[in-house]
Amino acid sequence: MPLSDQHAPGAVSLSALLSLLRPFFRRHRLRLLIGFSTLITVDILQLVTPRIIKHGIDALTTGTSQSYVAGLAWLLLLLAIISVALRFCWRYMIVGFSRILEHGIRCRIFDHLLRLDAPFFERRTVGVLMAHCTNDLAAIQLACGIGLVSATDAVVQSAAAIGFMAYIHPQLTLIAMLPMPILIIGTKFLSAKLHTRFTRVQEIFSEMTEFSRSSLISIRLLKAYTMEVAHTLRFDKLGKKYVRGNLRVATIHGLMFPLATLAGNLGMLLILWYGGRLVIEGAITLGDFVAFITYLYLLIWPMMAIGWVASLVQRGLTSLGRIHGLLASRPLFPEIEDDGLTLPGREIVIDDLTFSYPEAKTPALAAVSLTFSPGFYGLIGRTGSGKSTLCKLILRIYPVADGALFVDGRDMNSLPVTAVQRRIAYVSQEAMLFSDSIAANIALGREEATREEIIAVAKTAAVHDDIMALTEGYETRIGERGVRLSGGQRQRIALARALLCDRPILIIDDGLSAVDVDTEEQILAALTGHFQNRIVILVSNRLKTLAAAKEIIVFDEGRLVARGDHRAMSRQSHLYQAMAAKQQLAGSDYAAI
Repeated sequence: MPLSDQHAPGAVSLSALLSLLRPFFRRHRLRLLIGFSTLITVDILQLVTPRIIKHGIDALTTGTSQSYVAGLAWLLLLLAIISVALRFCWRYMIVGFSRILEHGIRCRIFDHLLRLDAPFFERRTVGVLMAHCTNDLAAIQLACGIGLVSATDAVVQSAAAIGFMAYIHPQLTLIAMLPMPILIIGTKFLSAKLHTRFTRVQEIFSEMTEFSRSSLISIRLLKAYTMEVAHTLRFDKLGKKYVRGNLRVATIHGLMFPLATLAGNLGMLLILWYGGRLVIEGAITLGDFVAFITYLYLLIWPMMAIGWVASLVQRGLTSLGRIHGLLASRPLFPEIEDDGLTLPGREIVIDDLTFSYPEAKTPALAAVSLTFSPGFYGLIGRTGSGKSTLCKLILRIYPVADGALFVDGRDMNSLPVTAVQRRIAYVSQEAMLFSDSIAANIALGREEATREEIIAVAKTAAVHDDIMALTEGYETRIGERGVRLSGGQRQRIALARALLCDRPILIIDDGLSAVDVDTEEQILAALTGHFQNRIVILVSNRLKTLAAAKEIIVFDEGRLVARGDHRAMSRQSHLYQAMAAKQQLAGSDYAAI
């Protein structure tokens, strides 16, 4: 299924949408049974109350003893107390279930997102994904909680109230129902409008969320360019757009409630006109008339609830359709069950590999063939020459054709993605850190690691002294994306994290670019022991750093143009010679090309 597919509720069957909810209803069926049983019991008690009132009024008009009337009053009080207890029960059971369902779907979304590949996240913004986990889930929770309660309440109360009304006087009941077609037709028309408008509101909310997120994580850049006012105006524009969308939705809500009230009040008017004549003529008693009016009042709430429930259900289905589209997205990698396979990670073979990014006019890599065995490899080349792309393909971030990538003699496409990634430690140029302690960031891949192990890899990455210079040492919380650290410190912490994983393949994709050359040499010297029994691939344009590499691989415009050790490259590769000359001219051993 293409990752760009956006499933709208109208494009997906209702059965497919409800399939997301069925497991939760099945798992918590006992809870729901108790909840709806108590809800229906409360409705029955409410429907019994007018009959008791009828007998009380008829008793007063006929001069029955006061003890009988007092008994009816005590009975009404008892029913009220029972109703209070049962109302608490159904709220706890049903509304509580809606929160359990919300939590379950949120966890499923989160788990699904973690399993998707890079192309998916290139097509969907974080704002859209956040909207799925906030507004969309809230709409589903309301529909499956108070929406279900109101729907059940409306059906039971309306059916039973109409039955009791018909028992009192069928013809009067028929007259009271005359305004109902107005409500039914109006609700159907307004619900269709609501779907379109609410979908647009959710889209605007996604845009606003994404704008807020990108602005906050780039706050230092915005301040540096004095863009605060401009971004405030843009956010204000989005906010007003969101308000206008919500006002259009509120217009539909504002029409649904008055429409239901109108239908109920018209019914009341007809009852007062026709029912009053029946009382005067003696066709029904005064108690019957009061009971009939009470039942009509009980019927007005279901009439009003029809519009509200229709609104909740429509919004819930719209959001469910958006989440269904997200969960229907699949990674482009072959879906192979992870059976815990452990690969030795002793050899990587690339055979005539050609790869293009989506919508790119030219391939990022063209006819590349390489073999990596344990040792230290350096990848160099101009910006955009394909170095980082090759690293990402080895890491299985993007899919490749069959027969192009092999690990330990097996086609990577025949292996679970996780089986390959478990054997690779990766350090990117942009070190990704979490808003947590330094120790927790280093131990990300091995949460059970001891403090001694964390300190050991930090020393190897030449960041231990920097950490100890902080007030709380390894327990220092580094802020969002490591904002409290320098670029070089972030990269070295990321390197320490990769070393702690102790995997047979280590890829450093320009992950030391923010580190000075002396520190980099110190790090590489400490890593010398790792080069003997691991495949270490280092992307860097600092030629002095790569001088000790087992093999230096030169890329240019997506093609492998030269390979060999430092001496061979100095004699054979024109690009390598040009880079060396430029760095020497700049008076530096590590200037980037």
